[in-house]
Amino acid sequence: MHLKTAQVSKVRVSDDCELAVRVDDYVRPWDHKAPVLMLHGLAESGEAFRSWVPHLALQHVVIRPDLRGYGDSTPMADDYAYRFDGLGRDIIKLLDELALDRVFLVGGKIGGTLAMHLAARYPERVIAVAAVGAPVSLTSFSERAPTWRGQIRERGVNWWVRDTTVGRLGTSLPPAAIEWWVNLMSKTPASTLEAFLKMVPTVDATKDVPHIQCPTVVITTTGSGLGSVDTVKAWQQTIPNSVLEVLPADSYHVAATHPDECAAIVSRYFAGIAG
Repeated sequence: MHLKTAQVSKVRVSDDCELAVRVDDYVRPWDHKAPVLMLHGLAESGEAFRSWVPHLALQHVVIRPDLRGYGDSTPMADDYAYRFDGLGRDIIKLLDELALDRVFLVGGKIGGTLAMHLAARYPERVIAVAAVGAPVSLTSFSERAPTWRGQIRERGVNWWVRDTTVGRLGTSLPPAAIEWWVNLMSKTPASTLEAFLKMVPTVDATKDVPHIQCPTVVITTTGSGLGSVDTVKAWQQTIPNSVLEVLPADSYHVAATHPDECAAIVSRYFAGIAG
């Protein structure tokens, strides 16, 4: 399948879903490195990694899918039964349809959790992983997720996004950047969020991460609301070939608040790996 650079194309991954995909290709024709596939987080789309593209796209073809239900992908009904391993199968099907044997994976928030899950379950498809602001487990959301679902039903997606933005993005971004993120996330269908948030508290990759054999870089912040540095270090150190990078910040969505710093770390890390 041929995909046009930076335009949205659709790839069917199941009978009920097409994934929207953006491809950024500025690689020198004679400089072939494996592609980078980027997995976004809750209430986002592949556009979440827009600021990362200039850092990566000269060395790698960058592939930015919208996960099932998000962005320009097929919306999911509110009674759709999301499964975390099903999200993983979507990505493997996408790689198959694009004829990509192996890729570098970058994931932000739950997209990072998904990237680690894929590396553990499909090691032959993953060269290396960057998990950016990613929790290893979301079981602690067993109370928060139902509250969020109620807020979205009663007040709408935009209200919920604004109400939760400070915890997510911290205090470092200017108002215009905050507004951009609010607008991006508010495009998510309420039905998708209703269905997805039912799954969120069941996500736990704790048993997966010790089986990750590929090089892995984990990025977190000193003030992440998803876990202290010590908490992240505890599970990161169970990944045999991994490193931890800590940025001084009060956000947990560090891929959004510090894209230049994160992308530079990831670009350097991937450059040191053959693939």
